[in-house]
Amino acid sequence: MISLSTGGVYMITLTRINGQKVTVNALLIELVEEAADSVITLTTGNKIVVKEKTADIVSLNQQFLQTIGLVAAAQKIEHTKEPLR
Repeated sequence: MISLSTGGVYMITLTRINGQKVTVNALLIELVEEAADSVITLTTGNKIVVKEKTADIVSLNQQFLQTIGLVAAAQKIEHTKEPLR
């Protein structure tokens, strides 16, 4: 789930393996490893183990990026780049 937290920052909500909900700043996700559960490594070095599968986390993150306009901005930049010579 994508949620609007206090302070106006969009984040994604995931579920720890103990069932507790945790809301993560999606911009801090560096790596997602999937085994029986998914392990998210943040740019801070912290790790979070969650029930959601990697594909679901990636999908939530993509939705988050679209919500804040980063996907559209990246696509616009890519389309306006001149070819490398």
